[in-house]
Amino acid sequence: MRLYLSSFRLGDHPERLVALLPPSGRVAVICNSIDFEEPGERKEKVAAEITWLTELGLRPEELDLRESADFSTYDGVWVRGGNVFVLREAMARSGADRILPDLIRSDHLVYAGYSAGPCVLAPSLRGLELCDDVDAVEGEVIWDGLGVLDHAIVPHLNSPGHPEMELLEKVAALYDRTNVPYLPMHDGQALVINGPHRTLT
Repeated sequence: MRLYLSSFRLGDHPERLVALLPPSGRVAVICNSIDFEEPGERKEKVAAEITWLTELGLRPEELDLRESADFSTYDGVWVRGGNVFVLREAMARSGADRILPDLIRSDHLVYAGYSAGPCVLAPSLRGLELCDDVDAVEGEVIWDGLGVLDHAIVPHLNSPGHPEMELLEKVAALYDRTNVPYLPMHDGQALVINGPHRTLT
């Protein structure tokens, strides 16, 4: 299992992501966490993700889960931050939530991303409603995460300047009160998992 889970964008050590992938690896960029935004704004944000990954020497292209969940030609996926509940719904609607966990666990695919991208891998998404608006979801809210991790991730903590820092402090406080295991992360950090090796950079 190979994961690169960043708190915000590429983090401070994007070379650790590149090292998990083959040279010029083909990467599916998933931006469905921002499907509720205006199309023009969404398009600009997708383009920015592709630019950053291209600059790392990778070959990224958007895979819109509203159209396809075919990961067969990719070496990895990059899952953008945004609303974790909107992302989770898109994964369920496309069937990606049934495909991705097996591809990740069998090491057929590198899973990478930031913010909502890592958060959706937790056993449960409960608590994140303190940060992300569940009303942005068009259908029924799905509270189960993908369960790839055995703990939650709380990004953007101790990250002055990030607009969601205070909201995520409330999420962490809730997890502390209710004994939910979680990994606190500040912007710049990334959790790197490569087989048995696990590093928080």
